[in-house]
Amino acid sequence: MTSQPPDQAYAVDPTLEADVFARNCLSRPVLQDVASRWGVLALAALREGPYRFSALRRRVDGISERMLSQTLQTLERDGMVHREVQQSIPPVVEYTLTDLGEKVADQLVALIDILESNLDAITAAQTAYHRE
Repeated sequence: MTSQPPDQAYAVDPTLEADVFARNCLSRPVLQDVASRWGVLALAALREGPYRFSALRRRVDGISERMLSQTLQTLERDGMVHREVQQSIPPVVEYTLTDLGEKVADQLVALIDILESNLDAITAAQTAYHRE
């Protein structure tokens, strides 16, 4: 196994077409990051506006500090989240969505809205499924 230099690890071949169903498509790992349990919730929460780390952790109930930190780093690497350190004592870190992150979060929130508004139908389907 050969390793690539860090600056080439995410190099994109311009001749390749994006196809998330293709094994080596670069969009697939990003989709996994965004669609992860915590990625969805962090992006949806940040759609509400800027959050400091501790406030975001309270908003995304159940996430550990370590997992939130990893999720935010991953989403920042993927260009979805912007991390800004404000010069103060103690330093204040605020997270916001990038333009791309806003587009993605809009779609995720639309999906969340569909699911939440159809909970009765979902619950009925689950009950029927488990009765069989």
